[in-house]
Amino acid sequence: MVAPRSVLGLVLPLILCADRSAGTGFRFASYIDNYMVLQKEPAGAVIWGFGTPGATVTVTLCQGQKTIMKKVTSVKAHSDTWTVVLDPMKAGGPFEVMAQQTLRRMNFSLTVHDVLFGDVWLCSGQSNMRMTVLQIFNATEELSNTAAYQSVRILSVSLNRAQQELKDLVAVDLKWSKPTSENLGHEQFKYMSAVCWLFGRLLYDTLHYPIGLISSSWSGTPIEAWSSGRSLKACGVTKQGSIPYDSVTGPSEHSVLWNAMIHPLHNMTLKGVVWYQGESNIKYNTDLYNCTFPALIEDWRQTFHCGSQGQTERFFPFGFVQLSSYLPENKSEDGFPWIRWHQTADLGYVPSLKMPNTFMAVTMDLCDRDSPFDSIHPRDKQTVAYRLHLGARAVAYGEKNLAFQGPLPGKIELLAHKGLLSLTYYQQIQVQKKDNKIFEISCCSDHQCKWLPAPMNTSSTQSLTLTIRSCHGTVVAVRYAWITWPCEYKTCPLYHPSSALPAPPFIAFITDWVSGHQSKVAT
Repeated sequence: MVAPRSVLGLVLPLILCADRSAGTGFRFASYIDNYMVLQKEPAGAVIWGFGTPGATVTVTLCQGQKTIMKKVTSVKAHSDTWTVVLDPMKAGGPFEVMAQQTLRRMNFSLTVHDVLFGDVWLCSGQSNMRMTVLQIFNATEELSNTAAYQSVRILSVSLNRAQQELKDLVAVDLKWSKPTSENLGHEQFKYMSAVCWLFGRLLYDTLHYPIGLISSSWSGTPIEAWSSGRSLKACGVTKQGSIPYDSVTGPSEHSVLWNAMIHPLHNMTLKGVVWYQGESNIKYNTDLYNCTFPALIEDWRQTFHCGSQGQTERFFPFGFVQLSSYLPENKSEDGFPWIRWHQTADLGYVPSLKMPNTFMAVTMDLCDRDSPFDSIHPRDKQTVAYRLHLGARAVAYGEKNLAFQGPLPGKIELLAHKGLLSLTYYQQIQVQKKDNKIFEISCCSDHQCKWLPAPMNTSSTQSLTLTIRSCHGTVVAVRYAWITWPCEYKTCPLYHPSSALPAPPFIAFITDWVSGHQSKVAT
């Protein structure tokens, strides 16, 4: 017979070991770490992690010795996760976030330091989003320009794919960090995104409060890899198609990057998203991009809104970069113009009813034939970011009387008796130079149509005429900049006079022109 004292001596270590092991699974989500930025008011930031089912978790926000707030929750049995939503906080910091798990008599604590509140933007896409500051023009100067931007914090997600939606990130390449020359120019195409960084830096210059930037991108990837099965099904994309590997070099399996690199972030409270992708769809499901891109935006919005318990706005701002130019081996390649058009849901502009609360940076004039990374990777990411941030200021932050998009025609009139086509623009236009080929008309006769150049003729502050005498049939449509390489660097024919924003490409039937917007697409 064993004495009671001996039994207690055997059992007590077992109890203590069991309690200690319960704490080993207690942790924050992978992206909750020192130096992070949490979304400021009017939204509440979401803090979550993993723990032992049934345990109580108390999350405390502190500043110095002062407790700002406490939130108490429990670990869900079915998912081993816990979640709290902080009260809305004004921009600023730094703060500490402490989480304490209580299970029976044991307490386990976690703390992250130097946390700021501001606006959090997620940046995603393929290689042009993934290019680092090391790879852009004036890289040395840009990499040294970090001292004034220590409140712009950066995080880069590791490259991973998954067949099912993951709860949390597998890994991060760069934990939440203050910007340095090392982490902004780590390697070519390996953290941190230059477009994302420069966009955030410009926002900071305007807003003067913390900005959090999350880069989650993979080179050579089609939109299908970043889309959930739900959004692809909505566009009739149910099976894996034949992939042209000259344009798709990264993962192409449907939804694998959504599952591993975007869905794990969906509990986070965001301000908005910036997207730069499309090159890998110039030969793959090109005709579906006018559905798959708006569907991706809608699905991301719905998922982040629900995942953050309603804290991320249902129609949060979504900015994107319209494809730039490159020199294709096949001169007849026409995928680029169509992707540019489909990026706007075939309207030529955003925001629109089809794509509400979106903004676009037109970049077809930022070509770079001498880029060491191939002309498909232009190095002027500063102008890309500048044009994006103008859209964000107008759409995301409601800044009034700010030109954030180039001029688009509001009225097209056929003056056949004069041999002219008249275009009246919504905004003022600056004709930087006349071009005899960048405008084209669809000329039809004997049931056949062909595209012919329509030389620029006269112009005024808001109107332009094109010469159409080369058409000996009926002019049925007009298009602008409908080519992979429309013009040389910043020398397209038409710009907005004060903002220097280029007129975007467009295509429209003349006979079906509706006052205000195009109603059909010419083919």
